[in-house]
Amino acid sequence: MYLSKFITSPIVWELIARFKLMANIRQAEVRDEIGIVCLELEGELSLLKKACQWLKRKGVKVEPVEISVITG
Repeated sequence: MYLSKFITSPIVWELIARFKLMANIRQAEVRDEIGIVCLELEGELSLLKKACQWLKRKGVKVEPVEISVITG
């Protein structure tokens, strides 16, 4: 979840490019006052951790979900 100051920023793109991650947008809702994005990220574990820290420093609320994804 991120605040309105990031609504017009390409924060997901920057995250992917900066940390060399692959991303799948699972769900997203962006309004004038808040953005909520559910991302499935792939990459080196150390880079994933750094990416989460980077987001938190920017004021983005990060809620990692570590579960296996069931595909059909």
